[in-house]
Amino acid sequence: MTINQSFLSSFGITLDLAVEAHEVVRGQTGQEIPGVIMDKHSYSSCTVNTVKIVEESAEQIMGKPRGTYITIEAPAIKDNNRKIHQEIVEVLAKHLSQLFNLSDKGNVLVVGLGNWNATPDALGPKVIDQVMVTRHIFNYAPSEVRDGMRPVSAVSPGVLGTTGIETAEIVKGIVDNIKPELIIAVDSLASRSVERIATTIQIADTGISPGSGVGNKRAGINQESMGVPTIAIGVPTVVHAAMIASDAIDRLFAHYKTNPQIYQAYQQQVVQETLQQVLAPFGGNLMVTPKEVDILIQNTSRIIAGGVSAALHRGITSEEYSMYLH
Repeated sequence: MTINQSFLSSFGITLDLAVEAHEVVRGQTGQEIPGVIMDKHSYSSCTVNTVKIVEESAEQIMGKPRGTYITIEAPAIKDNNRKIHQEIVEVLAKHLSQLFNLSDKGNVLVVGLGNWNATPDALGPKVIDQVMVTRHIFNYAPSEVRDGMRPVSAVSPGVLGTTGIETAEIVKGIVDNIKPELIIAVDSLASRSVERIATTIQIADTGISPGSGVGNKRAGINQESMGVPTIAIGVPTVVHAAMIASDAIDRLFAHYKTNPQIYQAYQQQVVQETLQQVLAPFGGNLMVTPKEVDILIQNTSRIIAGGVSAALHRGITSEEYSMYLH
């Protein structure tokens, strides 16, 4: 069964990855989407797919705002290979740099979204622990400032359930005080495919809506709400159980495709009703994450922190990077 908008709507699933939204729409129509431009580059350690939504009509079809969505697909992230991880860091830094146009001393705020007490949602806070923060050096130790460094500050504001404050409200208060030229927000995402968990990094110049992928939409952090250009970086850490079950049913019935009677009985409506019954104890909204998610978060947070730091501080080498960690 091809996953379509009806299936996603029935379970309240939002596709965080633009490349997956594109796959779903193309699967339904079998045609290219007007107003969407696709591009692809291959590197030794990863593949980079770029989706550009350039027209309002494409916005509505894709269910995503106009902008550029860069997806780095790197299964090697799961491997404990620091050399390959460093290659992915460099690819991330290169493509992230293409999305902003900052002055040499442009002030940047990095925001780590998520709940540090829940491992699948702790990507943002983990990145903040490792990103190269320098605003205090510019303010209090200017003699230590190196060529190629920018003033960068970072914050992990927590989640509504632990602070009682909307994340966007906290970020807006900080933005109004320190007046950054750019916000980079890092968050965990939801995917439709288990293969993309902790192996895919999305960079988008459209900002982000915290919690949207798990049916818990909050106020957005974007240029419209913050008054500042906002880039979102995310990694899928969970998959909706309905997606996993649907894929499993697809593979099961692929074995029975030679039997017309059984295969014809396989109707989308039947599958949706069955999955809704199975997931009823969870209100139809059950998210699944791998047991080794703590290691995966560790790898991806280190790669993202390295990529962000390399993009913002072009004059600092990877060898010097650790000297400036707080």
